[in-house]
Amino acid sequence: MSVRTPLTYLAGAGVMLTIVAGGALYASRAPSAAAATPAAVEIPLTVYWSDGDSGRLSDGTKFRLHGIDSPETGSMKQRGGAKCEAERALGYKAKEAALGLTRGKAVTVSETRGTDRYKRTVVRLDIGGEDVAALLVAGGTHRTWDYDGRQKKPDWC
Repeated sequence: MSVRTPLTYLAGAGVMLTIVAGGALYASRAPSAAAATPAAVEIPLTVYWSDGDSGRLSDGTKFRLHGIDSPETGSMKQRGGAKCEAERALGYKAKEAALGLTRGKAVTVSETRGTDRYKRTVVRLDIGGEDVAALLVAGGTHRTWDYDGRQKKPDWC
């Protein structure tokens, strides 16, 4: 059985006072919520494309564009890869179109729609207020695809 002396209680109280004082000092020096950046301000990002409709943002977010599909660039032997060589060739053109559209430009995430089966965040990306997916479809290298509505994936072969 341990014996607690008044000195033990005093030491405990001293530790608690130090913690409380340190927290108060930290709180007084931390930026206030009013000084924080408003949530409405979008932070420009850089896009690193894996293929024509997915990749990674400069903040580390793995993403997939919402509402469109592009041909696959992966090998026909790999899961989720191209179904034929023609699709693979189109896939590289689609990726180049996405690269060309976003290279050197500030891209913002204007909408998120959860995650897909590969744990990528499904997003809408904008450049200067224009939807990246719509621009890619208009360019002819991508097709609209209602994944949420269980629409069949476009056949690129």
